[in-house]
Amino acid sequence: MELAIKIHSSYRNVVALADLDLVGKKFEQDKRQLDIRENFYQEKTITQEEAIQLLQQQADQDSTFNIVGPKAIETAKQAGVISEANTCTVDNIPFALKLA
Repeated sequence: MELAIKIHSSYRNVVALADLDLVGKKFEQDKRQLDIRENFYQEKTITQEEAIQLLQQQADQDSTFNIVGPKAIETAKQAGVISEANTCTVDNIPFALKLA
């Protein structure tokens, strides 16, 4: 399993992680929208194991997280970054935002 990831550097790092097959797509439901833009979510692709390790390192640095897609959500849960309570869906696509 490969995931798309990009780490944005600012006051706190923002880690954007998404299922690779969702990058470049847009989902809408009622007034909610997910726009999984390549320029925000994909700097490189990594394996699930690499993602777990990276997410744990970034959590230790008080990073914030923007996670989209069932594979990315499962990976973030395994890394201990989010829980089921942190997730929502738009058009059956799960996403989570975690602010430090």
